[in-house]
Amino acid sequence: MKPALLEVMRMNRICRMVLATCLGSFILVIFYFQIMRRNPFGVDICCRKGSRSPLQELYNPIQLELSNTAVLHQMRRDQVTDTCRANSATSRKRRVLTPNDLKHLVVDEDHELIYCYVPKVACTNWKRLMMVLTGRGKYSDPMEIPANEAHVSANLKTLNQYSIPEINHRLKSYMKFLFVREPFERLVSAYRNKFTQKYNISFHKRYGTKIIKRQRKNATQEALRKGDDVKFEEFVAYLIDPHTQREEPFNEHWQTVYSLCHPCHIHYDLVGKYETLEEDSNYVLQLAGVGSYLKFPTYAKSTRTTDEMTTEFFQNISSEHQTQLYEVYKLDFLMFNYSVPSYLKLE
Repeated sequence: MKPALLEVMRMNRICRMVLATCLGSFILVIFYFQIMRRNPFGVDICCRKGSRSPLQELYNPIQLELSNTAVLHQMRRDQVTDTCRANSATSRKRRVLTPNDLKHLVVDEDHELIYCYVPKVACTNWKRLMMVLTGRGKYSDPMEIPANEAHVSANLKTLNQYSIPEINHRLKSYMKFLFVREPFERLVSAYRNKFTQKYNISFHKRYGTKIIKRQRKNATQEALRKGDDVKFEEFVAYLIDPHTQREEPFNEHWQTVYSLCHPCHIHYDLVGKYETLEEDSNYVLQLAGVGSYLKFPTYAKSTRTTDEMTTEFFQNISSEHQTQLYEVYKLDFLMFNYSVPSYLKLE
């Protein structure tokens, strides 16, 4: 009788262990599918602990032979360095940056990235990507994030929000990158977006009325009140007017890249270009260790400003004004290796 009782007790223990194992496995399966619902890629977007940093991937690649892409980006870095050195009197007017100079540098702590956003150079989509990277599972598809939400400052952390020691640590340890565009194509894109679209009332009121008042003779009262019909010639005249630059800094949409991102004070590890946007963007994501499941959004934008459009806009600009405008954006042309446009008639 006693052996039979012991056998029953042993069988009960075995059943309880099997039941507990099955239950535990069931809970793990549920937990796994909950994660997969939040992150369908099945990859941990939030952190890179134990993996190589983007800087290591860039400067100390596992493969000893540098790829063509790595060589290209080294050439772009050298171009920036050489331009800064050759134009040190202009490019380094300010020897020390303040935290306020760093408000365009978006920080991703988890992947050790710093992105300096330049308006009119795909910054909406890059901000969307940064929201995915820093969202810790909140977002998975960048194109599901509305454009206006991508520009809400509270959704991304910028470098100026850190203490000085924290800023220095991140500038030294994180991979820093920016994207640039042919300067006058970017300028025409900003003009078309801010002054020819009727919904941009805030820009019409703040800048349009001021431009018309200064640059248009015999302006009507309606034009002075609305500021919604600024001509490109008037916009250019406003930009080259010394009074404009004494009054306040340029708006970020037409500010120079070297003034927004300070590439002569901050060493950027990667300089992406609008002309090779998809390729350069995916290279950044690859270095960050997320390239297998996160890609730069691609779509055909029919309203995109092209080189042909830019040429047309400059047809009515005098050679004197073209020369003065080129001087304003000269460092951007030189630093990022853009040649003088063939349509310009420089004096």
